[in-house]
Amino acid sequence: MKTKVVYSEKCLGYGTWHIEGPQRVKVARDILQAKGYEFVDPTPADDWALLGVHDADYLFNVKKGLVEDSDTPAYDKIFDYARLSVGGAILASKINGFSLMRPPGHHAGKSGAALGVYTRGFCYLNNIAIAVKESAKHTLILDIDGHHGNGTQEIFLGDPKVTYVSLHQSPNYPGTGDITEGNCINYSLTKDVGGKRYLETLDKALGKVDCGKFESVAVSAGFDTHQGDLASLGLIEQDYFEIGKRVALLKKPTFFVLEGGYVGEKVGLDIDSFLRGYENSI
Repeated sequence: MKTKVVYSEKCLGYGTWHIEGPQRVKVARDILQAKGYEFVDPTPADDWALLGVHDADYLFNVKKGLVEDSDTPAYDKIFDYARLSVGGAILASKINGFSLMRPPGHHAGKSGAALGVYTRGFCYLNNIAIAVKESAKHTLILDIDGHHGNGTQEIFLGDPKVTYVSLHQSPNYPGTGDITEGNCINYSLTKDVGGKRYLETLDKALGKVDCGKFESVAVSAGFDTHQGDLASLGLIEQDYFEIGKRVALLKKPTFFVLEGGYVGEKVGLDIDSFLRGYENSI
C-alpha cells in the first residue's frame, strides 16, 4: 500500500525569497501527485503538544515575532505556519505517513537555538520531536538529513524512551554531532562521500540499535544529501531507494517528516524513490 502524504497548501504562504522557500515543496508535491500518492490535510498542533517539547517563553516569543536570526526570519504569522507543520508530523505519526510540510524542525531546541548554536537553521518548532512526544511510544528517530539535528538531540538526550541516530556531513552547520553521547548515536561523513560509503555507515549505525525495545520509528527525512545540494553527501536517487529498504527492514510502524532538501525536483524524485524502497521491502 502506498504511503499517504500529509500536506497543506497553506505551507506555501511564506518565505518566497528564502532558500527554504515554498518552491522546494511545491515542486515535490507536483511530482508526488503525478506518481499517484494520496494526500491528506493536517490540522494545527495545539499548545499542549508544543509545550511537551518547547519552553513557554520561547513559544510566546515565536507567536509575537520576537525570535529572529540570520537563517530563521520572524515572518508574519510564522507561528501559525510552524504549528501546522507540527500538526503534519503528528498526523503522519498516526497514519504512518510522510509529512511534506514546511518549516522543517530538527534544529529547534527546547528554547530555540540548541547546543550552543546561535541560529535555528530554518526551524521554529521541532516537528518530529513533538510528534514523538505526543505518541508516548518507545521510538527510534533516524535522521538522514545532511545536517546534524542538534535540536532533536538536545530534546531527547538521556531520554530512556528515545534513541536518536544521525548521519550527516561534517564539517558543516551546525557544527555538532561529531561524537556519540548516550542515547544519541552520531556518524559524521565527509562531503560527497558517495552512496556506497553512506549505506555501509547506515548499516553500521542501525546494527548498534536494539530494535526489539522500540514500538515505532520516526525518520527525519532530509534530502539535502543529494549530490550538489546544501549538505551533499554525493547521494543519487537510487541511494534513497536503498535507504528506504533498510528502514523497512526494521519492521516497525514508521512515519516520515520532511527536513531539508532545497532543489524541488530532486526532492520529489528522491522522496518517491525512498518510499518505493520502503514499501517494496515491508
